[in-house]
Amino acid sequence: MTTEQSTPGYVWSTVQDAPVRELFPGIRLRPLWNGDSGAKAFVLEMDANTCWEGVDVHEPGPEEVFVVSGTFNDGDRDYPAGSFIHAPAGSSHVPQTSTGCTLFLFFPEG
Repeated sequence: MTTEQSTPGYVWSTVQDAPVRELFPGIRLRPLWNGDSGAKAFVLEMDANTCWEGVDVHEPGPEEVFVVSGTFNDGDRDYPAGSFIHAPAGSSHVPQTSTGCTLFLFFPEG
């Protein structure tokens, strides 16, 4: 649930109240915010030993990832909790995890 605060333009939401959409078995997406210009913020939860089905291509813009917990693997290397990843527009990867992880995703251009 997203609620506007008394400060103009401020919006807040909680992960627990965000609707859950299962993208693939064991991989869930929770939308937190949609901006007027197309920007979006999500939490992605991946259970242990899950892998994205196919290749995740970053279009039309970049993807910003912060690993909140667990260890995320992009198909090339591991990123432990506390890692930040900038994936430029047009880049791609195969998200996966052996430990399980929670990611904060931000798409500045949608």
